[in-house]
Amino acid sequence: MYCLGYKNDKMTNKPNILLVYTGGTIGMIKDYQTNALKAFDFSQIVENIPELEQLSCNIKTISFDEPIDSSNMNTRFYIDIVEIIEENYKNFDGFVILTGSDTMSYTSSAISFMIENLQKPIIFTGSQLPIGDLRTDAKENLITSIEIACARKQDKPIISEVCLYFEYKLYRANRTTKINAEQFEAFASMNYPPLAESGVHLSFSEHYIYKPLKDKKELIIRKKLITDVLILKLFPGITEKVVKSMLSIDGLKGVVLETYGSGNAPDETWFVTLLKEAIFKDIRIINVTQCNGGHVNQGHYETSVALKQIGVVNGKDITTESAIAKLMYLLSEDLSEEEFKSYFEKSLRGEIS
Repeated sequence: MYCLGYKNDKMTNKPNILLVYTGGTIGMIKDYQTNALKAFDFSQIVENIPELEQLSCNIKTISFDEPIDSSNMNTRFYIDIVEIIEENYKNFDGFVILTGSDTMSYTSSAISFMIENLQKPIIFTGSQLPIGDLRTDAKENLITSIEIACARKQDKPIISEVCLYFEYKLYRANRTTKINAEQFEAFASMNYPPLAESGVHLSFSEHYIYKPLKDKKELIIRKKLITDVLILKLFPGITEKVVKSMLSIDGLKGVVLETYGSGNAPDETWFVTLLKEAIFKDIRIINVTQCNGGHVNQGHYETSVALKQIGVVNGKDITTESAIAKLMYLLSEDLSEEEFKSYFEKSLRGEIS
């Protein structure tokens, strides 16, 4: 990673915002000679987006040496992101992270668990069209994300959590899911309302925004994540052979089990037995719903009673993206089965109602 410079040469009493570009569509411009997309030099961001000069803040930019396509995002790059935040935390009032939208919910959810005692805004954003495209959504997403990162009330940041901003709405990051590959309204938070909406005015729903503890605690960055995990999505006709092969992966430590409706799964003996055997081998299994909205209610229907009895963890209304991130985080904490279940089934970063 390397620093590219300031929007303003002199630091003032204006908010200082660090803009971190990791990759993704937002950082691409069109080469009109070849019609191909090429990487955008963020050191020239003001030249390409002169509207940034109107913002009442100082902007510094950092880019990854090699932009990462969202499909190539992984936990190694999560660590790079939190290390940038850790190294610059005391010198900046807010952070705007630009990543590819395809895996943005996974990335931002993971970052929310890796950072504890956060007192400043971290806003993830991106775009569906490149920044140089005539109809791009990149400028609005970027400019408003910076405005949100600057927003203060009574000399304190309005936002002090990890968020995702896209198409006029600010969401709690670990509540989001990408729902559309083509529309500008690409993300949704089905189980938690937006924290802010951008229209003629930038309107914050302060009732839903996380309130940090009054006694400031030291920032804690957790860089260890266990990646020996998988997502197992159920479907009618799934076979014993398939489930057994997945649960028998060498070194497997955790499974996010995507079930039907409010947490229902086949109650056939072979299925329940395989899950029970996996749990006996200290593999943590989390029950999350395949539905975009709603929550798991283990034991409500007969087809989920067995899951509850054998010790499957209730994911409640957590998203799959957040569940896999929380699973990797908690597995690194060396918790007992009871401790793990207790921590997973309660809200740590606002990810569960």
